[in-house]
Amino acid sequence: MKYVPLHVHSEYSLLDGLSKTSDIYSRLEQIETDACALTDHGSVSGAVDFHKTISKGYKPILGCELYLSTESAKIKEPANSKLMHQVVLAKDIEGWKKLLALVSECNRPDNFYHKPRIGLDEFLQACASDYSLVSFSGHLGSRLGNLCLNNPDWRRDAAREAERMQESFGKGNFFIEIQLIDSLINKEAKEVAEKLREISNITRIPTVATPDAHYCRKEDAHDQRVLLCTALRKSIGEIQKEIKQGKSAAMGTFFKSDNYHIPTYEEMKEFHTDEELDNTLAIADMCSKYEILGPPNPPEFKCPNGMSPNDYLRMLCRDGWRKKMGHVTKGDELFLGYGQRVDKEIDIFTETNLSSYFLIVRDIIKEATKRGYLTGPGRGSAAGCMVSYLMDITQIDPLRYDLIFERFYNAGRNAGGRVSMPDIDIDVPKQSRSEIIEYIKEQYGKDNVAQIITFQTLKGRAALKRVMAARGNISFDEQNAITSHIIDEAKISDELQDMRDELGTASVISWALENKSDSLREWCEVGEDGSLNGKLSKIFEQAIRLEGTKIIQSKHAAGVVVSPQKIYDVCPMVIDRKEKGLLAGFEGPSCEDVGLLKLDILGIKMLDKIMDVSQILKV
Repeated sequence: MKYVPLHVHSEYSLLDGLSKTSDIYSRLEQIETDACALTDHGSVSGAVDFHKTISKGYKPILGCELYLSTESAKIKEPANSKLMHQVVLAKDIEGWKKLLALVSECNRPDNFYHKPRIGLDEFLQACASDYSLVSFSGHLGSRLGNLCLNNPDWRRDAAREAERMQESFGKGNFFIEIQLIDSLINKEAKEVAEKLREISNITRIPTVATPDAHYCRKEDAHDQRVLLCTALRKSIGEIQKEIKQGKSAAMGTFFKSDNYHIPTYEEMKEFHTDEELDNTLAIADMCSKYEILGPPNPPEFKCPNGMSPNDYLRMLCRDGWRKKMGHVTKGDELFLGYGQRVDKEIDIFTETNLSSYFLIVRDIIKEATKRGYLTGPGRGSAAGCMVSYLMDITQIDPLRYDLIFERFYNAGRNAGGRVSMPDIDIDVPKQSRSEIIEYIKEQYGKDNVAQIITFQTLKGRAALKRVMAARGNISFDEQNAITSHIIDEAKISDELQDMRDELGTASVISWALENKSDSLREWCEVGEDGSLNGKLSKIFEQAIRLEGTKIIQSKHAAGVVVSPQKIYDVCPMVIDRKEKGLLAGFEGPSCEDVGLLKLDILGIKMLDKIMDVSQILKV
């Protein structure tokens, strides 16, 4: 191992990062390193995915490139809107918890202003004497970088600031960051690097070499530019024109250089000293290989009369049996079949400590009913669970309709000490959903309950249209004509799943080229060797590569997580930009991976309509 890339962005940097974690893994194989750091802009939402993927062969280092404001983040004025960048890495599990707290603080509504941010002074104070973190000064666009440019007193000012930062993080935990891979094109990068090296000599604070990787390989640069065009709402041609005219084009350096990739050691060696490269190894060694995943950890349900959740579950099932099973005769074959099914399910749920989960779901449904709201009879695989039926979570007798329990919960999926969670959708009237969520917060604490984020991805049709728009030489009418032949992925979900099972990936555009070839032949077609041919084949190839890339953060329509502790102890909190509240910053599967209990509470308009009709009929 010759160096470790410590400044790497993924698709979770949203339009400013391209790489999926699987791509990063493949790139690490190519450059022959042992570790890698994830440092997305203002976000750690990709940390779980990164940790799970990279851990298969390498050491994952979790970090973030935080946004810092000069003044307090609470000052929301244009003069305080220009943000500085600084990387922070978690050395151990305590550092990870500290990083979660920092990211959550940046997303508080009173701090958020265009970006999640924290004031420089508040940041350094929060990190003071906390030796679980390691930090880099940043390069262009950082506090030290800014002090080195257009400042006659740069030596004094930058040295003082570097020493202040070192004092906060502790000697040995702070490094001056040097980025030179792009210096042949970016003169400011070279100037800042030379001056920062001098600051290192003055202060004796060590330097460290980093890339500023926004994609994996050089050849990915054009794909990244398409994403940036989407963010900037301009074509590549328009941005290049601005650059040629000497205008300060937003993110213009990305359009002049292909060097924002994860470089090889040989590429880094060309620009950096041995010490700067050796320090990447030293920092990687400082960061232990810690575990952020955890088993399901639902809050323990408060049972009556001091009963345990397991005993209370059994009691409710007995009560449900007496109420619902009057049609079976004790001792006959039907009775024995029902009894064996119930015993089997209860044994599984008590052995896996899932009793509290069922009790929590039952309590929510019971409360909704108490308030006069209709709830659904049960949907999907949950209808195959006898325990749910006896506890009034569902209203369908699974044995009467030969519904299979294993479709709902298969204990065989539990492996490596990890227990998979069942999935019960809770249907409530749409207008009452927020009220039900407030009830859950009242029961378990407002800091212990949150709705979750989701990320919109580039679908096939949108990916193709965005590539054409970025090229800027295809009319809007022709774009629509072409994309009209790309089917909605929901209509071919089974076919896409088959493609995913066979190839490991799925593409709506690829499916359309294979199955609607006559409609698309004018622009692109698949050759006998599988390659794409035609006047727009390069556009189609690029669109296929971009399919599935995360582009927009939003609020999940149903997902709610519940925890026995404050959620930000295991999961970042991120701002809901529409409603200005806070959301759990991991997607649903990642929330479950860190131990949070995920509930799907769906607001169903039809239930509102049924209730309205019922009220009319009563009148």
